[in-house]
Amino acid sequence: MQADLNLLTVLDALLEEGSVMGAAQRLHLSSPAVSRTLGRIRKVTGDDILVRTGHSMTPTPYALGIADEVHRLVRQANAVLTPSRELDLAELDRTFTVQCHDALASSLVPVLVGRIAGLAPGVRLRVLAEHSADTDDLRHGRVDLELGGGAPVLPEFRSETLGHDPLAVAMRPDHPCTEGLDLAAYAAHPHVVVSRRGRLSAPIDDLLAAEGLQRRVIATVATVHSALQIAAASDALVTTTAILCGPLIEAFGLLTRPLPVESPPAPVNCNWHQRYDSDLAHAWLRDQVRDSYAEVVQR
Repeated sequence: MQADLNLLTVLDALLEEGSVMGAAQRLHLSSPAVSRTLGRIRKVTGDDILVRTGHSMTPTPYALGIADEVHRLVRQANAVLTPSRELDLAELDRTFTVQCHDALASSLVPVLVGRIAGLAPGVRLRVLAEHSADTDDLRHGRVDLELGGGAPVLPEFRSETLGHDPLAVAMRPDHPCTEGLDLAAYAAHPHVVVSRRGRLSAPIDDLLAAEGLQRRVIATVATVHSALQIAAASDALVTTTAILCGPLIEAFGLLTRPLPVESPPAPVNCNWHQRYDSDLAHAWLRDQVRDSYAEVVQR
């Protein structure tokens, strides 16, 4: 038998109101409609449910025995179909997984962790490094948020641009280019490229080619940390973002100089799957990421 859960709603109203008319008024239905449903309930259960006693109706022993259970089931069904639109941060118990490159992990994540700990002590943050290749982690819910320069193109994903970070050139303090860095000097010195895919070129190479120049890439590494480590011990230059890479640049005692060619700033995107669009806790997390980014930029 395929149960019609609408019968439970009418049954609950009948047992609480004690009459067909009362149940009809409560459910905004006609009395004949409720009478027909009562007939179906009687047929399904094999019990009269309500019997006439003079001018009123009295529930049967079976009806009295199931009244509380029926009411509980109807209340639970309503709760499932009407999700709460309020978020209790004090009671929120959840682990969020964020994937980002190491520059964001060094600059934005500490601020984000501090904000979350102060607002929702039951929330935990898992921060994962970027993969060298694309994965389905965002699609399958293994990652809640993806932070970085890329933006998904498929309609099942959502993306918000948090801001843009200008490019700069990082070098050791006693580098020959600290006194001045023109385009020719930039191209003449060795470079370390940051690429999670191991690419030996970047968009800046197209700009150099337009000027008849070509730089010499001596290494490609997956993280900004590794690139800056090489720069700190050599004449290699690292082209990276100025704001989000700031903590790592300072940690290695490096200097930055403006990129000697006009180049668009790097976008900083927050990506997630559409399944979380209406998730209150996930929307709150996105708010915290947005506010944390704004705090980092304003420093």
